[in-house]
Amino acid sequence: MQLHGWNRYSKIRKSRGVSRFLWPLAAHCWVHSLMPFGVLEYNHPIKKVLWGSSEKFAALTTAWWVPELFALAAFLIGWLYILLDNILLEEKTRPLLKDVLIGISLFTFQYWLSGIMFYSEVSRAYILALMSLVATIGFFALDGTMAGFLTSSATAIGGPAIEVVLLWLSSHGWDSGYHYNDTGETGYLPLWACAVYFLGGPANGNLARFFWNLLTEEQVAKKAEPCPVCNDTRRVLCPNCDGVGAYEAMGGTTVNCTSCNGRGFVICRACFDQYDEDPYDIAAIREVVSKMPD
Repeated sequence: MQLHGWNRYSKIRKSRGVSRFLWPLAAHCWVHSLMPFGVLEYNHPIKKVLWGSSEKFAALTTAWWVPELFALAAFLIGWLYILLDNILLEEKTRPLLKDVLIGISLFTFQYWLSGIMFYSEVSRAYILALMSLVATIGFFALDGTMAGFLTSSATAIGGPAIEVVLLWLSSHGWDSGYHYNDTGETGYLPLWACAVYFLGGPANGNLARFFWNLLTEEQVAKKAEPCPVCNDTRRVLCPNCDGVGAYEAMGGTTVNCTSCNGRGFVICRACFDQYDEDPYDIAAIREVVSKMPD
């Protein structure tokens, strides 16, 4: 799979738009799974009692900045997955829908399990060990690519690092912040959070891959059909000289056609988008035409 200019860039923007919509929505569920167990608390939470939940354990508990932050995380993780896939050219980059859903479900379960273990006063070491095991099994079962490993590792380091900044701001006057009730080994958050972040890589990365493949399959199918104008020869008769290569000027003088340089054909403009070329780049067009046989 290779990147091919603006058309693919436009399509991945669409796929990222879908992912940016789904990821913050799911983020509410994941972050809220830690709330009832006392792992973390927002200073000024936004709560919504849904589905028979109580005010104390509201079905929706968040802060105004959480959806935006998770949307940014989804954008960065998804882009990194797709870009590394195209650089490393690995084979296992076409997850099925069931793989995507299993990955998101496993990530959600890992979040929930960490909250249960914290609430049950299980030691940090045991939580870290189990979260690391779940993350490892999940990664190799659902991903196993170098692109996924690099992205997930970056997420496991970058996610907690961003949290440290947010937690520091929260302890230094940021009124809309939050805090962990167990500041853990770092003084800000427990280390087992790194393992949870790691599994977030395949959960979001496979979602990005799924939409990327879905949207680019249309382009691949389009390329499989020959151009209806030139039948993939990439050239058509010159409209200025009707394919003759010359025309009669004033005074009866025969001159070479300046539009096609006397060759009788010009490049087909009906299939430019299939080759991701700029129709206004005259120098590039001339180079392509110069390589065409007479």
